[in-house]
Amino acid sequence: MDFQLTQGGVCAPKGFSAGGVHCGIRRNPSKLDLALIYSETPASAAGAFTQNLVKGAPVQVSKRHLADGVAQAIICNSGVANTCNSDGVEKAEAVCRLLSESSLGVKPENVVVASTGVIGPHLPLEPFQNGMEALVASLDSQSSDQAALGIMTTDMVPKQIAVRFEMGGKECVLGGIAKGSGMLHPNMATMLGFLTSDVAITSKMLQAALGDAVNETFNMISVDGDTSTNDMVVALANGMAGNPVIEEENEDYFLFRGILMYVCRQMARMIAKDGEGATKLLECEVSGARTREIARQVARAVVSSTLVKTAMYAEDANWGRILCAIGYCGAPVEIGQIDVELRSQVGQVKVCEKGSGIPFSEEDASMVLAQPEIQIRICIGPDAYSATAYGCDLTHEYIQITGTYRKK
Repeated sequence: MDFQLTQGGVCAPKGFSAGGVHCGIRRNPSKLDLALIYSETPASAAGAFTQNLVKGAPVQVSKRHLADGVAQAIICNSGVANTCNSDGVEKAEAVCRLLSESSLGVKPENVVVASTGVIGPHLPLEPFQNGMEALVASLDSQSSDQAALGIMTTDMVPKQIAVRFEMGGKECVLGGIAKGSGMLHPNMATMLGFLTSDVAITSKMLQAALGDAVNETFNMISVDGDTSTNDMVVALANGMAGNPVIEEENEDYFLFRGILMYVCRQMARMIAKDGEGATKLLECEVSGARTREIARQVARAVVSSTLVKTAMYAEDANWGRILCAIGYCGAPVEIGQIDVELRSQVGQVKVCEKGSGIPFSEEDASMVLAQPEIQIRICIGPDAYSATAYGCDLTHEYIQITGTYRKK
C-alpha cells in the first residue's frame, strides 16, 4: 500500500473546504464552537453511529439524512450535546434548515448534523441564527484546523490527518478530523470523526469500507469505559479525483479500504493518546487467537481495565492485572498459554510466560513504562488471528477534568 502523508486534513481532497467560528454556544469567546465541512458537489456518504440506547438528536437526524447515501455538508457544534431534550430533533433539523437558507444553499436533507458537549441542556438556536453566515464565510480550502478546533470539548489538541495515493491513474486524497478525549469506550464510535475524499466510490461500497475500518480502529479505543450518546463517524467521497468509480470489491476497493483503515487507525491513536488527563498511550496487541473476535475481546478488556490503566500511570509492571482482565472478559482463552511482554521505545521486558510469572528486572520494567507510548504484547496461543486496542493511563487529572467540565 503506497501513500504519502500530506497537509490539509479534511480540506486536502479536491472540492472540499472547511471553517469554524465562535457563535456563542460556549461561554469562552476564545473557543470555537461551530464547525462546517463542505463539498462543492453532493458526495457519496456513509456513517457509523453510537450503540448507546440514549442517542443524541443529531444522531437520529443524521441517520435519516444519510439513508439515501448522499450528503454535501457536515455541521457540528461543541458545548451542548442536544441530547435528552424534548425539542432536540426539532433543533437539529432547524440547524440543517438554517444552513440551507444561508448563502451556501445546500439542501437540508444533504446536511449531516452533529453536536458534542454537555448532555441535558437545551440547545439554543440563536447562536446558529446569528453565526451561520459567518460560519459559511469562514469556509476555506486551508481551514481544516479551524473545523478541528470547532468540534473540540475537553480535547487538549486538535486531531487531523491527510494522505495522498494513486488509484486508477489518478491522484487521490483522503483526509480526516476527529474529536475525543473522555467518555470513550468501544461500541461505535466513541467520538466524532469526519472523513473526506475525492475518490469516486458508490455509497454502498463506502459504507462497507467504513464499517470495516470503524470495527478495527475506533471500536478498539477505550479511555474510561463510558460509551457516549452522540458518537458518529461520517465519510464523504465526492469523486472529483476522476478515478473509475468503485462499484464492487475490486483491487481499487481494497486499496481504498486499506488507506481508510490507516487514516482511521491514526486518528484512533490520537484520540487514545489525548485521553482526559492521560500521560501515556497504551497499545495492546493480542496475537495467537483462534478468531479475530477473540483477539479483539481480549485486547479491549486489557485497555479498558482501570487497574491496568493505573498501573501504567504508576510505571508499575503489575502484570497480574493484565491476566485478571483477560480472565474476566469472557473470551475462551487457555490461561496456561498466555505470554505477556511490555515494550516501549527504550526496550522490552517479558513478564509472563505460559500463564505464570518469570523473573524480570523491576527497574528495567519501570524504564520501559516511563515512556509516553507503551505496547502491551500478549500472545494467547498458536493460532493466526490478532487485534490491537488503544487506550491510555488513568491519572489524578482525569477526575479533575471530568469532575469540573460543566463549570468551564
